[in-house]
Amino acid sequence: MKLSETYQNIFFRLINDAYQTSMEEKRFKLDWDENDFSELLNHYIRQNPVSIKHRIFCKTENKNFNPNEELEKGYADKLSRIDFVFSVFSKSERHEYFMEAKNLKESSYSLKRRYIDTGIGNFKSKKYQNGNLIGYLLEGETEKTIIGINSLLNKYNRKTEILYPIQHKVIRNYFESNHSEIETLKHLIFDFTTI
Repeated sequence: MKLSETYQNIFFRLINDAYQTSMEEKRFKLDWDENDFSELLNHYIRQNPVSIKHRIFCKTENKNFNPNEELEKGYADKLSRIDFVFSVFSKSERHEYFMEAKNLKESSYSLKRRYIDTGIGNFKSKKYQNGNLIGYLLEGETEKTIIGINSLLNKYNRKTEILYPIQHKVIRNYFESNHSEIETLKHLIFDFTTI
């Protein structure tokens, strides 16, 4: 079942509040792996009274089980993992929303390429569904980093997939891209360089 826009906005608020708290407390280091940032943000999400009020559960590194694939010994170690899964229960259903995070640097071709290949690409292929991307900006400027991502998309004849800035009431650096396979993909960029 498709998640309502209301819950999606609550999830965006929770992740944004966690980012803001991390910026205030400055407990992170810019040489961290993306999973380090995700664990810290998840800690703040779980402490947020909004998550308790709305009965939202969030966890990190959730394995993406596909019941349609043939299962052989060791299959679980090969499952893809998504960085965040948000879960909320209605009367008779569980609703889940996923967020995949990638480190980004303005000057790093390889990180921008990875953002496209294993970020956008995994949503386009439907390996990840019902969710969005998060970019942890660790060096440079958001605008120039997005220009770099869009330049790579243009270079590889994917002009229709470029990221466009969109005004959002919760997320400061919010972008959307359009893809024939999945329609709109949302991108949240959290700038950790402003410490």
